[in-house]
Amino acid sequence: MSIIASSGVVIASAALLIVLSGFAGLKDYSLEFSSLIDPDLKVFPKDGKTIELSNNALNKILIIEGVSKVSKTLEERAMLKFNDKPLVAFIKGVDDQFNAVTSIDSLIPQGNWLTNNSNEVVAGWGISNSLSFGVLDYARVLEVSVPKPGKGQFSSASSLFNSVNTINVGLFDINEDLNNTYVFASLDLVQALLNYNNNQISNLEVKLTEDADVDFVSSKIASILNNNVEVKNRAQLNDALYKMLNTENLIVYLIFTLVIIIALFNVIGAIIMMILDRKRSLQTLFNLGAEPLDIRRIFFLQGSLMTLLSGIIGIVLAILLIGLQKLTGFIMLTASLPYPVHLKPLNIVLVFITFSTLGILASKIASNRITKSLIKLR
Repeated sequence: MSIIASSGVVIASAALLIVLSGFAGLKDYSLEFSSLIDPDLKVFPKDGKTIELSNNALNKILIIEGVSKVSKTLEERAMLKFNDKPLVAFIKGVDDQFNAVTSIDSLIPQGNWLTNNSNEVVAGWGISNSLSFGVLDYARVLEVSVPKPGKGQFSSASSLFNSVNTINVGLFDINEDLNNTYVFASLDLVQALLNYNNNQISNLEVKLTEDADVDFVSSKIASILNNNVEVKNRAQLNDALYKMLNTENLIVYLIFTLVIIIALFNVIGAIIMMILDRKRSLQTLFNLGAEPLDIRRIFFLQGSLMTLLSGIIGIVLAILLIGLQKLTGFIMLTASLPYPVHLKPLNIVLVFITFSTLGILASKIASNRITKSLIKLR
């Protein structure tokens, strides 16, 4: 009975650590792409759609302690047309510092990154599939149109839009949402398309040094821009994703904690069976002067030690399996991608505290069954 109870704790504790490490690996894998395309800080206008950024303000931001690179971007909804096939998407104009702030150019499986001050664009894989175009097809152009600003009557439907013919030179593959939504172009091309001035942008994207104080840099940028902007860090840019991943992690932890609780019922049962099996020996101890509290303490310690040792064995077993997965990738997520795992010391401590606390509680409940009336033979 003790072996069965111990085996249940071993399996439950190992399963909890393995699952937590699996979810940590999936979280890192999910956030890996956002770290490649999202900047450390992103500046948004508080009111309106654009930020008026002077060269003087830009230079002040560049010399803030902790700022490494700064990129100006401008994005707007646009109508794409290829071979008379239309699609609504977002066109994002970027300057020559964008690749230094993000790693978007590393996510282009086909073609190349665009050249600045040109009519080249880089489209998402999903947009390419929807409009059926490839890369470097100079014989056929991708038409990009945006509504003209202003009021009044227009002579024709074509006069409602500013349009430019572009050549797609690359396809990026990040995730389904971005692949179906964005086309990247040169900043000056998008500014001209929208009839914006050179100092009008929609966002400022900032790369920080490793030792940067995020809050300090954010407040300095806001101060330089007269507090007319909102500065968000990477976690705030992906707050919905972070909340979803953290919620999933909490739910999984609670479910597997319930599994440990169920396994500890076996520990309670095993201790009670040992108490009943050793009833004569307990009476002998009682007759020799041992108090029920002393006898109770013996079984409490036995149950606690059994739980702690079983849990530690489970943790060691889980660490070995996680290490084997990282080294060999014997469990595959796809045909080419091993299931990602990440062993965090915090998860090890969390699992240890969980089963030790619950195990001590279970041992206390079981040992409290020992009373004078139970010890005395009838």
